Formats: sequence, structure tokens, C-alpha cells
Amino acid sequence: MDAPIVQQVAADDELELRRDLAAVFRVCGRNGWNENLGNHLSVALPGRDDLFLVNRRGVHFREVTASNLIVCDLDGRTVRGEGSIRPVAFHIHARIHRRHPAARAVLHVHSPYATALTCIDAFRFDLIHNNNLVINNRIVWDDEQNGPVDGVAEGDRLADLLGDRTMLMMAGHGPITVGPNLANAFYELCLLERTCMYTTIAMQTGRKLRQYDAAQLRDHRVPIDRFVDAQAHLAAWRRMLDDEEPAYRS
Repeated sequence: MDAPIVQQVAADDELELRRDLAAVFRVCGRNGWNENLGNHLSVALPGRDDLFLVNRRGVHFREVTASNLIVCDLDGRTVRGEGSIRPVAFHIHARIHRRHPAARAVLHVHSPYATALTCIDAFRFDLIHNNNLVINNRIVWDDEQNGPVDGVAEGDRLADLLGDRTMLMMAGHGPITVGPNLANAFYELCLLERTCMYTTIAMQTGRKLRQYDAAQLRDHRVPIDRFVDAQAHLAAWRRMLDDEEPAYRS
């Protein structure tokens, strides 16, 4: 392909990625998964391991659009766009992207049920629901309460702890999901929060919980879209947002 055509293809790919990410922000905002103006979602640019899209400081999840996302490098510098990344977002997202190039998308929110379960000392999931068969082996539980992620060393610790898993439950803090693409990471985030909701409601009854056979657990190394329709899930949300909140595309 000629250079101008290649550049146009790259621009089109980035625009669609921006719209996908803006859609995920809007869905998370609708669900109240953001901590006021806090929390961050990032995704690596197509064909790049050193640049990622992320929300800029001071913008609410429900205000995010394709055009107001910024491009940052792994040193936290804004390469394109207006504004800057919050330090805590740099310490989490840039360090995970740096240490795990295959983790193209990194999503950190404070969704209520998942965050609540991280506040229970040494909590671990039982095998009480179908979802647990898929997610339990995908989770790393971080039991160290080191406070806010306020430095590169803590970001590196979290990135190293994540290893080859796709979900990280940070003690007293909340969840992170990662994936080889945005759709997978988003589906895992939604699946995790619903599983935490089922678990919390079931525990509140005080009744004995059912248990699946551990032999039915799924391999964490298998991408989530082998089990679920991750791309179709994101596409469905985009169709709904096209009707209800089309500004996300701008």
C-alpha cells in the first residue's frame, strides 16, 4: 500500500479503537463503577507497544468521547491530545503495559460489588456459580494493603503479581482486568462484577452455599472469547449508545 493509504488505515483503526474505549467508559459510568473523577481505562494503540489511549485527568467517565482521550507513552508523557494522565493511572497502567505487552487493554474501576469483596480480609471465591468456573483461575488476589498506588515501585509490584492472569483483586482497593483486546478485558470486568454481586447476595442469606466440583474449573490461559461473545457484547453496547448517547463517538 502507498504511504497515504497506510496512514489512513492506521487513522481509521485508531478512531474505531477510540470509539470502543469511549463506549466502555460510558457503560462503566452508567453503572457507577468510577470513583467520582477517578479510575482509568487504557488500551494500547494498534501496532504499538509503547503508546496507549487513556482518559485525561478531570474528565468524568460519562463525559469521555473518542476525541478527548489522550495518547500517552510508557513514561507518562502526553503524546497527543490535551491534558495529562493522573499519577496513579501512570503507576498502574503504564507499568502493566510495559511489563505485559500482550495486555493490550488495562481496566481499573471501583465497581461496587468487586470493590466490596476486596475489603473483606483474605476473601476468596468459592465455586458457587457457573461464572466461578470461568473466572476463579483467572484471578490473582493481592492481600497487601499498601495504600494508593503512588509510585512506580508499587505499580511494578502489581504488574509482577498479575503474572499471566487477567484479573487482579487489590486488597481494600478494587479490581483490574486486562486482555489481549478491549472487548475481552471489558467482558471480564462485567463478568467479574456480576459474579461478585451473586456472591454477595448469596452470602447475605446466611444459607449454605452450593459448590461445584473443582475439576470443572476452566484454564485461565484460554482467552475469554473462547467461552463468551466478547466482541458481540461490546458491539451491542455501541449500538445502544449510538441511539442513547451518540456523543461518545465524537
